[in-house]
Amino acid sequence: MTMRSGVSIIIPVYNECDNIAELVRRVVAVGNTLDRPWELVLVDDGSRDGSSEMVTELAAQNQGHIKALLLNRNYGQHNAILCGFAHAQGDIMITLDADLQNPPEEIPRLVAKIDEGHDVVGTVRMDRQDPLFRRWPSLFINHLVRATTGVMMHDYGCMLRAYRRRVVQAMLSCRERSTFIPILANMFAKRTAEIEVRHAEREHGESKYSFVKLINLQFDLLTCMTTTPLRILSYAGVIIAAAALFFAATLLVLRLAFGAEWAGDGVFTLFAVLFFFVGAQFLAMGLLGEYIGRIHADVRERPRYILDRIVGETMGEVHTSPMQEIQQ
Repeated sequence: MTMRSGVSIIIPVYNECDNIAELVRRVVAVGNTLDRPWELVLVDDGSRDGSSEMVTELAAQNQGHIKALLLNRNYGQHNAILCGFAHAQGDIMITLDADLQNPPEEIPRLVAKIDEGHDVVGTVRMDRQDPLFRRWPSLFINHLVRATTGVMMHDYGCMLRAYRRRVVQAMLSCRERSTFIPILANMFAKRTAEIEVRHAEREHGESKYSFVKLINLQFDLLTCMTTTPLRILSYAGVIIAAAALFFAATLLVLRLAFGAEWAGDGVFTLFAVLFFFVGAQFLAMGLLGEYIGRIHADVRERPRYILDRIVGETMGEVHTSPMQEIQQ
């Protein structure tokens, strides 16, 4: 029977060969200080810089503590984490980025917070070392998520988080393709908490989230968990319609009082009104398109990922290697 106790540390890896050795060294050092069984699950998300070979070698050298999951191509950070969840054995699961901006030394604090009875423990990055173009939108999105979900967490972008197994199992049972793990977890958690953690500047490599990917991530975050944008759109439609009627009445009064010459015979006013409503229509179609696109993706039920191989054994498990798994 598979052993389900202790702590699983799940780290998605994508082109992080300059950080992996130091990352694993520090995580192993932290794991050895825990008063319970632990495992490190490295999920290679289709790396092309030699990271796959590094995690394979580390797993082979550290039987009993490190396991490597190698995906056949890049599926994205959240799908890689879901793959790690599906193969982790601990009752407490910790997610961590591979860039070493969040110190692994914070892991015992998250474990202790879970032991207090919380289902999900989030973190808030103190003295964040990211550029302004990432920090300012993050503040706005975090505020928007709190307003739409009602869960008062302050830093949804930090992946250093802890989850109980029952919350993870509930997330794995969800079938949608576009998901944002921190918010999805909060939907199934009875008690949540946050702690402040340190944040370091990236020393090696570059962030895997370009500006375009960050925008796509924010759309996933906003649309995969709530229909609030559609509701806001409905409210905005009512307000715009009321404002249009008021504006039309005002134009009629001014036209009768001052004549057509006061506003260039009304040509520019008509163009302004036209462009305003055209813009509102495009915004509406864009939001509807986001939801329709996600419905289309869910109906197709394409796999979240394909797992090529598992290297290493942890916490008493038994499995064969290599293997192929298609996660629906």
